Amino acid sequence: MKEQTITDTPETLAVFDANHLQLASLDIWRSKYQLKTSSGEPVDKNVIDTFERVAKAIASVETTPAKQKKHGEEFLWALMNGAVPAGRIVSNAGAGAQKPASSTINCTVSATIEDSMHGIVGEAVSKASLTLKAGCGIGYDFSTIRPDGGYVAGAGATTSGPLPFMDIFDTMCKTVSSSGGRRGAQMGTIDCQHPDIMSFIKAKREDGRLRQFNLSILITDPFMEAVKADADWQLVFPTNKNEIALDGLAFDAENNTDDVIWREWPLNMDGYLVNGAGEIACKVYRTIRAKNLWNMIMNATYDYAEPGFILIDKVNEYNNNWFGELIRATNPCGEQPLPPNGSCLLGSINLTAFVNNPFTAQASFDWDRFKKVVRIFTRMLDNVVEINGLPLPEQVAEIESKRRHR
Repeated sequence: MKEQTITDTPETLAVFDANHLQLASLDIWRSKYQLKTSSGEPVDKNVIDTFERVAKAIASVETTPAKQKKHGEEFLWALMNGAVPAGRIVSNAGAGAQKPASSTINCTVSATIEDSMHGIVGEAVSKASLTLKAGCGIGYDFSTIRPDGGYVAGAGATTSGPLPFMDIFDTMCKTVSSSGGRRGAQMGTIDCQHPDIMSFIKAKREDGRLRQFNLSILITDPFMEAVKADADWQLVFPTNKNEIALDGLAFDAENNTDDVIWREWPLNMDGYLVNGAGEIACKVYRTIRAKNLWNMIMNATYDYAEPGFILIDKVNEYNNNWFGELIRATNPCGEQPLPPNGSCLLGSINLTAFVNNPFTAQASFDWDRFKKVVRIFTRMLDNVVEINGLPLPEQVAEIESKRRHR
């Protein structure tokens, strides 16, 4: 084993023993996290080399050589004592010579998708491909795309809805080779009031469809109240003056009608009608029993484990940045809700590393060492923000201004 560069007691360092890793652990390290040259030659000779590479890269943002050395030693100590940075950090930190376009960020969410061909294909798909190539997972809210059969004035035709556009994202994700030796990961969400919600629920019943996606439905408080009351539920999407006139819809600038109701919407899209409360006029496409929709979701979850659901009103209620952002999607695994262009880096702590004398009557938890690891690891993860490697300037601005990590 390579000589250590940190100063600490052998008893403390012995928490991590590179000589006695499980074969499965070594196999995962070799395939996912060991840095190699383009010809496959190892740069990291062993797991300790990986730890040292990561600690040095993250400490490099400190302002003086003395601080870089001090914190580099602390970061390496934390890695040897139960701190577990997320995969993109371990794989890509300090790997610029081999992977110059890689990111240390696991979780991102797309900018709000504009309901136009340019907004979907020209902007969202293009930026998502760069994000996935850098090694980041990405989530999207497809609620802003008009439903199947919606009229497109510029083309003089109807649209096919968000699902076929999701197929484009799915194919793109299959095609783009993601940094760090893995395929990309995506999350697709849609609002429970979107007219194509039922097609979204059934999408993965089709063989091979949307296999690069996890899917979740944005469940609102009003919908849950409608389920509890066994009430009707309206499926709606924003409308405009031309559509109202063309379809002969009953419309009131102040009140709801049978054809057009006022609702909050995540994007104040050009051409749609907005009232004084900031609500957008929405065409009622269909009215169903809320409980029927809920049962359809539950049946799909039982049969296919998807879609999941996100209590989106609760997410925004409990978000401590509620005053400056609206969350409508999550990262691919669903554990990190994020605003448009939002990003988050991840880290875990192996709690078993702090158990002394396990499985004995003398078992105890080393709280002092645990607290020290948490303190050092927090600074470590905050430093990762500075070496984020995100491909889009709007993503960089978002993560640097809010500095999320979890």
